[in-house]
Amino acid sequence: MTERIPCRMEGCSATILPSTAAKTNGICMPCHQEQERKKRVAYIEKNRKTVNLYEGLADQVDILKVMHAPRKYDPLIQYAPFPIRKEKLYVSLSNQDAQRMLNYAIELLAVNKESEAQDILLALVCYRNENISIALPELIQRGLFQDPILFKDAPQDIRNQLIERVLWDEDNRNHLLLALGWIGDAKVINQYQEWQMHQPKWAEQLYVTPETYAVDGGWELTPNGERRNLVHQICFGIRQADHQDDVVIEENHARFLETSDSTCPWCNRKLTKLMVAATSHPALQYLDLQMENLQVITCELCGSFSVIYMELDKDGLPVWSRFNQEPVYLPDLDDVNSSTEPSPKLVLSKEPQSPYYAAVWTMSQLDSQIGGHPSWVQDPEYPVCPCCERRMQFLGQIDYADFDEYAEGIYYMFICSKDLITATIYQQS
Repeated sequence: MTERIPCRMEGCSATILPSTAAKTNGICMPCHQEQERKKRVAYIEKNRKTVNLYEGLADQVDILKVMHAPRKYDPLIQYAPFPIRKEKLYVSLSNQDAQRMLNYAIELLAVNKESEAQDILLALVCYRNENISIALPELIQRGLFQDPILFKDAPQDIRNQLIERVLWDEDNRNHLLLALGWIGDAKVINQYQEWQMHQPKWAEQLYVTPETYAVDGGWELTPNGERRNLVHQICFGIRQADHQDDVVIEENHARFLETSDSTCPWCNRKLTKLMVAATSHPALQYLDLQMENLQVITCELCGSFSVIYMELDKDGLPVWSRFNQEPVYLPDLDDVNSSTEPSPKLVLSKEPQSPYYAAVWTMSQLDSQIGGHPSWVQDPEYPVCPCCERRMQFLGQIDYADFDEYAEGIYYMFICSKDLITATIYQQS
């Protein structure tokens, strides 16, 4: 048997064959690979250059084109970021420049750059609420239905094509039904009702009934065959008070992430006031609540595993609901890290934003907001009011990742204004 040689690296107890030692200068292969890795890292750090692709560009459209263009990875190149976030550039575009971006997306589709084109179309629809109907025939021609929100403003002929296509396009049926949910006009409502009363054969292949797809578009079909909205179109962002690029209103309109005096009966931790907001604010006026402030409270620990209901008294004070059901599993409190960091100071943006601004969670925007469409990390999940058994309306959401680079997960807030009950749910990737 060939005698093995100890590795020459200090602290390494491995032994190697003489033939290996001859190739690696007496060290084992893992140590040799680590040495090579360190050499590569040192070489990259010494020779890496910063490249500013935006240098000399002043036209916002040209800047956005660069932002959307795919980049080939090169460890020796570090790309300088643009100082303004992509979504802010889109919001600040003139109508003329927005049309230029739409035309550019159509040009990209013509040369088969579908992913880049769809990203631009999503940005126009979500950040600006632009009507992109001119691009829809090309999306249909190419079978691009994976972003159903793009079809929300579809004209009648496009809508009718989608309804007809649901009948035979098995591969895209889920996305087609979602697209119809985003359209949600009288024809779609009637079609959903017809499918509800006379379930088609293909519906057996679905996980939910056809009319359930409406909730992705922020509404539901009532037992009377009418549309009932689950979201409010007036939407305001929730931002950190110290952001230099966010103009904010007076702080007394809303407060966020405060500690409540009440405790959770399940884990005995202090409850969290996700939001205390004036009911006179434009994003909440539609609720017509007979109270000065609306409070939404949850348990940040237990609320990650269960819907948390709170019942409001006539003055708007929340009380732990008798309808709450303790989840089967809750983590051991000894394993839960209680943060000692103070909560960030959050305020509402002064100007409203597109109700679709954060509707697609996978995009780059900050998601925290009051009103608008939720940023569902998973499937849409509107809690059912335990009293009237209707889906509750979406109030707003707080994305912890907006304010802490190491945090994740979104708390969604809901209300039944009829029975004065709030609810919270939590989703994370």
